[in-house]
Parts: sequence; C-alpha cells; structure tokens
Amino acid sequence: MPEANEIDVFELSQQLKPGQRLLGLDLGSKTIGIAVSDLSLTIATARSTIRRTKFSKDAEQLLELAKSENAAAYILGLPVNMDGSEGPRVQATRAFARNMAVKSELPIVYWDERLSTVAAERAMLEADLSRRKRAAKIDQVAASFILQGLLDRLRDIRAKNG
Repeated sequence: MPEANEIDVFELSQQLKPGQRLLGLDLGSKTIGIAVSDLSLTIATARSTIRRTKFSKDAEQLLELAKSENAAAYILGLPVNMDGSEGPRVQATRAFARNMAVKSELPIVYWDERLSTVAAERAMLEADLSRRKRAAKIDQVAASFILQGLLDRLRDIRAKNG
C-alpha cells in the first residue's frame, strides 16, 4: 500500500503543470546524487551531490532545491536487487521517503534504478574522466540516469494519450 506522498508515473503525468521540473535522487549511505529535468521534461541533467549528515539537514537542502527549481515531484531511485527482491537498501529508501513526506507535500515516485550506477560509470569511463572525477560525480550521474528513465516513460505515456 503506498505511503501518503507516493504516486506512480501515470499519476505524475496527470498532475504535471507547465513550468515544473522533476528532481531525480540517487540515495547512497554517504551521499545523495541530484539531477534536474529541463522545463520540457525531456532531458535530465546531473546537478550536484549532497554529502549526507543528519536527515533534517539533508531534507532542508532538498526542500530548498525543490522550491528554487519549481519541482513537481521527487523521483527516487529504488535499489531493487537484480532478481527483483527488495533488500535493506530499498527499506532505507522507503524510510527516507516516509521522512520526506512529513516535511514536503511533493509527491514521490520510485524508479527502478538497477544498473543506473553501472551505466553512469560506463558513461564516465567513455568520457575518459579520471578516477577522482568519477568518484565525485558518480551519484549525480546515476541520478540523471534514474530521472532520464522516468522522463522517457513520461514521453511514452504522453504519446499514447495524445
């Protein structure tokens, strides 16, 4: 059963208004990678990484970013295991979402993030980034892969529904 702020991608497509963006989040134990969509909800761009401290401080930064970007929703990468099962990382992500729901009315959409970090790492290797630069950017690039997957799905929904 969904939590208070959780919606699916179809519900999100019905709620979006012109001029709104989406925030993609890749939650790690030490950092939160952030990506932001463009206004046409076509392209995800890696934005920044928050070094995690206390939840209240992390949430405050996300709330400020959501307000400044006129965000319509948080897109949270859901780290499902390769076999589709849910482990401790999924539980931690859902707990984060429950805590965010207390602080923000913005809806939360989960997006399967299997292989997003692998894809991000591959893209950065192809761009010939040094190990240090890859380490600094991996979470935000993974967030952009998560968000881009959702944006592509939104485009498909819009195409089917005219």
